Amino acid sequence: MGTWEGGCHCGNVRFRVSGDLAHVIECNCSICTKKGFLHLIVPPEQFTLLCGEEALSTYQFNTGTAKHIFCRHCGIHPFYIPRSDPDKIDINVRCLAGVDLAGVTTTAFDGRNWDDAILTANPRSA
Repeated sequence: MGTWEGGCHCGNVRFRVSGDLAHVIECNCSICTKKGFLHLIVPPEQFTLLCGEEALSTYQFNTGTAKHIFCRHCGIHPFYIPRSDPDKIDINVRCLAGVDLAGVTTTAFDGRNWDDAILTANPRSA
């Protein structure tokens, strides 16, 4: 478990998060692939928005459960509310300062086949 600060490209949005980089997920769904999102899902108490709430916009599609949050100035998606865990915050590991991505091991998630992948990852949700 570690603590990092991160943010968007222009610096308007800054946050701090505590989490375990041993649990980073790479999803192959259409939006995660296009954004290049590497997921670190944490409870809200492990996340603090330091500044930039007024710079945030939200994009929703499909079920509307996920809240794809991005900086309205630079367009970067540093974190969002995930469909898989709507009570948590999903951090884009690529937006964390000081993280060597070459040393981060990811677990694949088949978001292209979301319903089947969720059942495989959590058989009790059936």
